[in-house]
Amino acid sequence: MKRTHLPLNALRVFDAAARHLSFTRAADELAVTPAAVGQQIRALEDLLGVVLFRRTTKGLELTDEAQAGLEPLRAGFLQFEDAVQAMQAGQSSHVYTIAAPRDIFAAWLAPRLAAFRAANPDIRVVLVDGDATDFTEANLDLAMRLSEGPGDLEGVAIGEAQQTVVGEGEWIAWPSDPNPAGEGIEAGLHVGDAGQAIAAAAAGLGRARVPLLLAQGWRDLGRIPGFGEAEPARKAYWLVAPLPQWRQKKVKALVAHLTT
Repeated sequence: MKRTHLPLNALRVFDAAARHLSFTRAADELAVTPAAVGQQIRALEDLLGVVLFRRTTKGLELTDEAQAGLEPLRAGFLQFEDAVQAMQAGQSSHVYTIAAPRDIFAAWLAPRLAAFRAANPDIRVVLVDGDATDFTEANLDLAMRLSEGPGDLEGVAIGEAQQTVVGEGEWIAWPSDPNPAGEGIEAGLHVGDAGQAIAAAAAGLGRARVPLLLAQGWRDLGRIPGFGEAEPARKAYWLVAPLPQWRQKKVKALVAHLTT
């Protein structure tokens, strides 16, 4: 059966205005202007062919037609809330699907996930390789990416956007630093990511300019003795997710753990 198109936003505005009997207070609740509330109410009245509010010397009053529909409308909104909660409950709170580049996973993310699992022994983690994995296709909860910002996702940076130099000798290039010696100067070695660049530098194949967070991870694991001074960079590592995932309690808990 074909369902009638429902003006859900206008109905939500009507519910707020009916509760407050004030377009101004309804606007405050909905974070819009009183004029926007008035426009939604007028559009709803035009659609329904009835008057919903009348103005009196005491303020706004609901018409009989508005009163007749208000109770089932509010019952419907409660059912919407129940439906949303049911769908959210269907999301496993014990399984995390995370995308992260291999280099930062090994050097930084893995030890912190181990600590999180130690504190939450019932959880399971599914790791997806890559920093450009599609959230919907991979059913991701969270991703860690080296970027200039979260883009159109919600996110938080892990530390400052800083880089450092590891190793000595000729420059090692990688995709985020393709011309470390300057434009037109060919690097002696090209590798696939920052982790490979650090590994090459640690093996004595040259020097690489890499994210500070990654270099710190390698140092903490005892795989390099140290690195140069920190300097500003365009990119930082970010934890990102679309807004629905970002709002999930389990994702909030993991993000809080990783950022403290």
